[in-house]
Amino acid sequence: MNETKFEPANVNVRIKIAALWTSMLFVFAYVDIFSLYRPDRLAALEAGEIGGFTVNQSFLVGSTAYVVIPSVMVICALILRPRLNRIVNIALSVMYAATIIVGAIGEWSYYILGSAIEAALLVAIVYYAWTWPKQPHPARRPVAPDAHAAVVG
Repeated sequence: MNETKFEPANVNVRIKIAALWTSMLFVFAYVDIFSLYRPDRLAALEAGEIGGFTVNQSFLVGSTAYVVIPSVMVICALILRPRLNRIVNIALSVMYAATIIVGAIGEWSYYILGSAIEAALLVAIVYYAWTWPKQPHPARRPVAPDAHAAVVG
């Protein structure tokens, strides 16, 4: 029997984290878009309120900042130095997960499902940032057997 062997795909941790931020943003956006189908949300929006907040310039600037930060994290995951990258990804993921969980309290099922998926994606970001691969210390690199034989022999 011929068994197909697939090439292992070792995806760089930066790409994994950037992809997770991107996925989280898609779920985030769609859950909010689906909220527009709710009659109670539409009525509140028409009255100039959302979630107990008055929709004004301050609210919209704050909302924009809230969405821009994870959007920028997509590129930051790819370009920041590893130590800073880990710290920022862990801190922001925990902060966003907390706000998403609190925001889902008392919501409809679709919103809770979306929020749970968002939180899971953020937990994955924390995991990958926390377990970021370390480079071996130059003095501790293993010597290849042939190279050792050439030095000794």
